[in-house]
Formats: sequence, C-alpha cells, structure tokens
Amino acid sequence: MIPALVLTAGLATRLRPLSLVRAKAAMPVGGEPIIRRILRTLQASGVRDAVLNLHYLPHTITRVVGDGSDLDLRVRYSWEMPVLGSAGGPRQALPLLDARTFLIVNGDTLTNIDIAALLAEHRRSGALVTMAVVPRVDFAKYGGVLVEPDGIVTGFTKRGSAASSYHFVGVQMVEAQAFAAIPPGVPAESVSELYPALIASLRGSVCAHVCRAEFFDIGTPGDYLQTSLLLAPRESSAPAHGARARIDTTAHVEESILWDDVEVEAGSSLRRCIVADGVRVPAGTSWVGVTLRRAESEPASGEKLIDGLAVGSIAQRSTK
Repeated sequence: MIPALVLTAGLATRLRPLSLVRAKAAMPVGGEPIIRRILRTLQASGVRDAVLNLHYLPHTITRVVGDGSDLDLRVRYSWEMPVLGSAGGPRQALPLLDARTFLIVNGDTLTNIDIAALLAEHRRSGALVTMAVVPRVDFAKYGGVLVEPDGIVTGFTKRGSAASSYHFVGVQMVEAQAFAAIPPGVPAESVSELYPALIASLRGSVCAHVCRAEFFDIGTPGDYLQTSLLLAPRESSAPAHGARARIDTTAHVEESILWDDVEVEAGSSLRRCIVADGVRVPAGTSWVGVTLRRAESEPASGEKLIDGLAVGSIAQRSTK
C-alpha cells in the first residue's frame, strides 16, 4: 500500500480555547486522540508508512503517537517552521514520503472512506489529484466541489452557494508531481489556489471519487462535542473519559468530555461541557455548555476567569 501524509500542522484557531491546550489532532474522542484514530484506520486499510507534518504544539502529537510501532506503523515527522500551508506542507514532506503516489488525510478527519476504492479510482482516472467527496447537504456551513458526471473536478464553490456540488471529506490520493513546482521549505499557496491552477492547465488533472462515506466534523468546540456524543453509543468499549479522570460519587456528569487528569469534586455538575487536561472542577459548582481549562495565562477571547478556571461558551464558539 502507498504511504500516507496526515496534515497535523494547523493552528486550529476555530477550536480555541481548546486548541490552546492541545493541537487539534491530539484532542481525544472517546478517550482516544484523533490522530491515533486516523492512524488505526489507515493501518487497517493496509497503510504501513505515515508522515505527520508538525508545527503547532507538536509535543502534544508526538507524545501520543511516538514512532507508531504500537499501531504497527512506521511514523515519521515533517517539521515546519514556519507553517507551510496545505500545499507547501505536502511539498516539504515529499522526500520523506519517497513515493510517486501517496495519500493525504486531514488531521481532523474522521471518516470511513474506502481507501482501496479511492486508490483504484485514482489509478483509473490518471489524475494528479483524486478527492474523496460525498453529496453536499449543508450549504450554509461548507463550500463545495464541482464535479462533472465523468468525475472530473471543474472548480469549487464557496460556503453559502446553492450550486449543485459535493463535500470534500479530507481524504485524497495524489501524485507527487502535483506539488513538485512548489519551492520547498517556504510558505506556499494553499490547495484552494493550487488545484484551480491545475484544473486550468489540464482538464482532468483533478478528479473526484464520489462515495457515501460518513464524515464527522471537529471544526469548532460545538462540532467536537457533537461528534464525540454521536460516536459514543457506537463504541461502548471505549473509555468515556481521559486517563486518570476522577469523578466524585456525588458529582453529576452528563454529555460531557473529560480530558486527562481531570478531577470533578463532590457535588459539582457538568452538562454538555468540555474539560481540558488537569482541570479541577470545584466542589458544589454547576456548569452547562462551556469549555473549562486551567487559567495558566490571560483568558482567550470569549473566555472569563471563574473559580480559577478559564471558561468559554461552546454555543458561542460553534456558531462562528
């Protein structure tokens, strides 16, 4: 099987304040970091070599992945300083990937896409890029991919456009040639600029693999909470909370996510909350629809300092 590049270098600004604690790919869903879920899925599809690009809070990713040996993978890292973007990142990683054809997966993508079918479609079309897409239903939230009946991508639509299009699920098969003209080691145009240029230069250089795969969003704190709650009933064997979480028997925790080393003290209540690493939820307090993190610095935009905690509104963040 071909190697995979997982894009994990982004700043995850829409996930703040949670992304002030961990990189997005290191955030847990059902007690397991997103990046480990992605790598397990890739391994099950036959991938044995993976490269992760790193920039923001890299230690939060490397400490949960290591060299990948416990996942039966060889994992290596492509370091970026400064961050190189969605086109510059793959260009930087080409020497590590050392392959003509490789898979690119967004580091916040949870999907059950059939990787073998995507590769077969890519080889059949002869395209430089083959994007996995599903029917687009949320026009207000996502932009779209314009796809002709023969699978050729002709362009992209912006969020809010009602044009008939498809939703890209963050998984694509590519040829190294698509990125070869980009100078290595410098911030480069994003794929939103690169792919239209490829399309303009040669019809059929970008194609789509239309499928019915599931796609779970983790773009904002609200999306992250909703995805975690949707997946929980399917994974009864998965831990409900992070490592070493301690919940007093008199505390009440409902539809909430607890990261590592969280302590919920006596008589406290959490409902639809996200509690970051190392937080102590004070006894007798009640919280609904908020993010809680340790107040180790000035509060971020939208946060308030309460009982020694930095507190943000999940609903407020999820509407942006």
